[in-house]
Amino acid sequence: MDPCPDFDDLARRLRACRICRDAPRYGRALPHEPRPIVQGSASARLCIASQAPGTRAHASGIPFDDRSGARLREWLGLDKADFYDETKVAIVPMGACFPGHDATGGDLGPRRECGETWRQPLFQALPRLELVLLIGQYAQAWHLGDDFRDGLTETVRRWRSILANPQKPRILPLPHPSWRNNGWLKTNSWFEEELLPVLRSEIRSMFKRDHSEA
Repeated sequence: MDPCPDFDDLARRLRACRICRDAPRYGRALPHEPRPIVQGSASARLCIASQAPGTRAHASGIPFDDRSGARLREWLGLDKADFYDETKVAIVPMGACFPGHDATGGDLGPRRECGETWRQPLFQALPRLELVLLIGQYAQAWHLGDDFRDGLTETVRRWRSILANPQKPRILPLPHPSWRNNGWLKTNSWFEEELLPVLRSEIRSMFKRDHSEA
């Protein structure tokens, strides 16, 4: 069996990547200098499979460095110290660079070149993962494949059966924590009332095991 790739080496190579700027495969080149962002280590048990960095993360180089990050940490029951502890939490976006804005001022979708080039080796380099959180439709479509058959809302609504699937690592779909989804959260109150308590309990148990094994 081939040894697992080295996450640190892959992360260094990813942070130097310029495919979407210098050799784009889909559409126009990235309209600004790339600044790929990724977090993790071979010991991480939790992975946040996110969408792509926003403007603030692009400026700082820190993933989820905005209001969305604050909401996501609240959802997970994590403070900044644990959230940004790469030995515990990997953050692997569908696109590692801020993709730019569309005509309405919203963020474009993640660059497809990134996922095709980096996603599989990065996950191979995370052998201890127990749970992958699928943030938004792009991550859900990639990880679930044909099982992402009825859109984000219905996919997240099936969270119990998806989490109960015996595959390793287990996966759990979530909406994006952006303020743009405030209306969705109000309409789908079951998400905060039913899903989030289970998610926080899963993460507490996971981190408790980390502490006991240290």
